[in-house]
Amino acid sequence: MTMEKFDENLWKGQSRRSFLKTTAATLATTSVGLGTAYSMVPNMTSKNSILKVGLIGCGGRGTGAAVQALNADPDVEITAMGDIFEDRLLKSYNALIEEYPERVKVDSSRQFLGFDSYQKVIDSGVDVVLLAAPPYARPHHLAAAVKAGKHVFAEKPVAVDAPGVRSIIDSAKIAKEKNLSLVSGFCFRHNTPNQAAFGRILDGQCGDIRSVSTYRYGGELWSFPRKPEWTDMEYMLRNWYYYDWMSGDFIVEVAVHSLDMMAWALGDRVPVKAIGIGGRQKRVDPIFGNIYDHFAIEYEYEDDVKGYHFTRQHTGCPSRNTVEVFGSDGYAYLQMYKEWRITGKNPWSYEGEMNVMHQAEQDALFAAIRKNEPINDGVWMANSTMLGIIGRMVGYSGREITWEEAMNSEIEIGPKYDDYSMDLKWDAGKIPVPGVTKVI
Repeated sequence: MTMEKFDENLWKGQSRRSFLKTTAATLATTSVGLGTAYSMVPNMTSKNSILKVGLIGCGGRGTGAAVQALNADPDVEITAMGDIFEDRLLKSYNALIEEYPERVKVDSSRQFLGFDSYQKVIDSGVDVVLLAAPPYARPHHLAAAVKAGKHVFAEKPVAVDAPGVRSIIDSAKIAKEKNLSLVSGFCFRHNTPNQAAFGRILDGQCGDIRSVSTYRYGGELWSFPRKPEWTDMEYMLRNWYYYDWMSGDFIVEVAVHSLDMMAWALGDRVPVKAIGIGGRQKRVDPIFGNIYDHFAIEYEYEDDVKGYHFTRQHTGCPSRNTVEVFGSDGYAYLQMYKEWRITGKNPWSYEGEMNVMHQAEQDALFAAIRKNEPINDGVWMANSTMLGIIGRMVGYSGREITWEEAMNSEIEIGPKYDDYSMDLKWDAGKIPVPGVTKVI
């Protein structure tokens, strides 16, 4: 597999300034652009054919995406839902029916359970699918959706390993050939202050970018104590976040938002290689599965440009969610939800209003469908996910890994999707040890 497949040739041979200006111009006409083409809910009253939407993965994020899809277009209906667990599906259904009793048309015959529920949703006659199951399932679900000709919202991240990333890229190509919209759940690209700030960065207002530093610090998240009736597999599925083969580890599942913004600042170029560290220092109880609780990764790009990512999940420590861009003409400091400013030759600070970025991504999807102007976020969302995966790989192994090595890895870190069942016997995985664990 050549590097061209992963967009390297999109930026080779251009100066960074030239590339970034070109990218900024392109973004201005897309769902993550600098303008407001998709920032408002469009008037659909003259195009009131019903868009039937199926929800695959009925957790909190999936339920939120369904509500936002209903908000995005008055002629959207939720007509099918699928999940592995009945309790989770019913909780989501009850929340949706309470919010939109006239537009949630999912009787018991269209409430699908089990590992094949995704296919039953796809085959139920829906026009759009919302993919919000855990990340291990995303490549398989997306492939099935585009094969069936469905428009897709795909929550981030989109894979947990390199074979999954390559599958996503293949599916994105099929979606493009079929004129389907494929919108990513990397929601920070739909945040109005971010669009304003990154637009200026891409337009060269910081000059030639020399480095980008990102921080994502937070605490522990949810977990569910084991019940006597659960099999080992059900227990792991209920706590999927804490197993690298289901979530990708937290650098892929959560901190990847920061890596996506690093990619955005650099015009979605891919790095040449990465090196770094990671470990499990505070979050050591068995409830936390086999994932790490901190990473520090250096990404090296062509022309000696560097990207740095620092992330941890340590309860009791300060939180931080920032992006810093260091350029020849200025410095950009972006603190999510609070502050966006540039200092240097072109000083600027954001003084406008905040939008609801999760809503904006659904607005973009449904506006694109109505206008027959498809959005396809497939390649860049795959590459952004891969930034998290290569970060995990270097953290787990302790070795320097090139982008080409990582992208062409054949290692699948979990079972084949078709092998999943509640009775599957699968080693939850030992805690990775740098210098010992093999990732290539």
